[in-house]
Amino acid sequence: MLRWCSAILLVILSACGAIAQSSQSASPFGPPLSGSGDIHRIVLKRSLLISTTSPPTPVDDSAGFAIPEGAAEPAEVFEGTLTLKDTGLTGSFSLLADIFSLVSNGDSPWKHLPAAPIQFVQRGSHLIPVQQGLVITGSPVWNYIIGPGRVWQEREDDGYARAAFPFALIQRNQNCVHNGEMTFLFSNTRKPNISTVYYQITQETCYPMKFNMWGTISATYTPGPIANAQTIAANQAQEFSHRMPRKPLSELGRDFKTSGIDVTAFLAAYKRKEDVTTYGVVVGGTNYTTECPTRFGEYAFCDEMRLPSYSIAKSVFTGVALMRLGELYSRDMYAELIKNYIPQSKEGGNWDATTFNNASDMATGNYNLLGYEADEDSPAMDAFLVDEGYEAKLQDAFAIHKQFATPGTRWVYQSSATFVLMQAMNAYLQKKRGSSADLFNMVRDDVYVPLHVSQGGLTTIRTENSPTGAPSGYYGLFFIKDDVAKIGNFLNNANGVVNGIQVLEPLRLKEALFRAPAPAELGVSIEDSNPTSLLGKPGYGGPAVPGSRRYAHGFWGRYVSTQEFPQFSSNFWIAFMSGYGGNIVALLPNGVTFYSFSDGNEFPWTGAVSELAKLAPVFK
Repeated sequence: MLRWCSAILLVILSACGAIAQSSQSASPFGPPLSGSGDIHRIVLKRSLLISTTSPPTPVDDSAGFAIPEGAAEPAEVFEGTLTLKDTGLTGSFSLLADIFSLVSNGDSPWKHLPAAPIQFVQRGSHLIPVQQGLVITGSPVWNYIIGPGRVWQEREDDGYARAAFPFALIQRNQNCVHNGEMTFLFSNTRKPNISTVYYQITQETCYPMKFNMWGTISATYTPGPIANAQTIAANQAQEFSHRMPRKPLSELGRDFKTSGIDVTAFLAAYKRKEDVTTYGVVVGGTNYTTECPTRFGEYAFCDEMRLPSYSIAKSVFTGVALMRLGELYSRDMYAELIKNYIPQSKEGGNWDATTFNNASDMATGNYNLLGYEADEDSPAMDAFLVDEGYEAKLQDAFAIHKQFATPGTRWVYQSSATFVLMQAMNAYLQKKRGSSADLFNMVRDDVYVPLHVSQGGLTTIRTENSPTGAPSGYYGLFFIKDDVAKIGNFLNNANGVVNGIQVLEPLRLKEALFRAPAPAELGVSIEDSNPTSLLGKPGYGGPAVPGSRRYAHGFWGRYVSTQEFPQFSSNFWIAFMSGYGGNIVALLPNGVTFYSFSDGNEFPWTGAVSELAKLAPVFK
């Protein structure tokens, strides 16, 4: 446009330039960077990135990877493929915890990045990965998730543009997430066209394994047009535009001045606060949340930090899938029998009367061990969790059958039961829609996409370590904080409605939240106890109330009575979603959602709930 304007009168040139500037400012990615590029960089200077030298320790995350104040709009555009070279030969690794002794003393794939090309497109200063979900790398131990990053100009980079983006290493066939960042210099006109890439991982949400990993690695940049680049950019712009309003958690008290809420009480009961990845409160359509501390400062891309679901997936995937099927095909389908959809059920146990509903309540009738989560922590379950193949996992699941109770009468927590339910529901859906139907894709398209869940959250772990395997169901989702806030708000306040459409069967959702009539009779009572578990032991702070700990449809329920919890002024039920290692999403009956992602194997929640009950009345 400006070339055309240059042949016209000066006044028209000025007007045309103003139009161009206005159009640029109206970009869905926001206005261009307005800094001069005069940056006093103290870490990861150009001299380090053009060498093969690595710092002796990880650098400060914000200083190394965050877009700095004063950054200039990039003069270069990255579109093409980034390929890391010789990934198995470089880098530093410092092991901090390894409960299952997976990392050997010598060299091993655990200590290096996996090799996988990464493609990007760029719009303004935004660097957009072509593939944002789970990337199967072929590594024996690691897969990737790549997040959207930034590009900018600094004067001291000698004409090169500087790029940085977040990534997560995902343990193969497991839900552990190790969050890191990468940065490099590039140019489409200079040689070489890319510097080395510096990477580091200084944070995780992974109870059994913790480490720092960092280093400088050679790379190639292959410029070239990316297929569907416009669509990729448009999808990213739409995701950004639909993110829930976010405020620092410290502003919660200011916005609710008369409540007397004390946000410092949220983590007061944690013995290891350093193991908390991030936490927040969703109220009134706003996500009040914290930053994302690492062992070396603050994570540079906190809004993009990936969080593991672990067993939260039992609620927001498997539980939601059953509610979706109930809305599509009537509540009668909850009574469908597992044996009619999985022929392998004949190989072990008694599944003659076990329904979809029984499995969703963790009451299939088949178990090996009594005691709180004894089956879940057993060698038999370890075999199930480690096996990747579909048939092997089913065989492991149906091998847990040494004891039997009438289905629906005894709560025995088993990830294998959720996997069996997931495969039965998948077979039910295929009976309705054809053999190509996939239950995760249904939930993705009918629930997650309309909710504008992040693109990196639209895949799941599947059998065979393959994007075409069977969805696991018992874990395997990967969130950002915005995803957690939206899903929590959808379940807690929207009554299963998205864009005016009822997508979840409403009565079952009320049952899962313990808000249907007679909540003390919903699901199955949890009789055994573990004082360090999510629900704590009966009689948490006062005399125990019978039947106050229940499990229904993939959700945990706790009856909060003034008898047992004298700090509260009324009695009410609260529904929880919970994940291994310390992940909590609490759905309060006053419409407030509290979430905390941690990996210290702690589940304290009473401090947060007692404070959040001040924001609005809870049901009696």
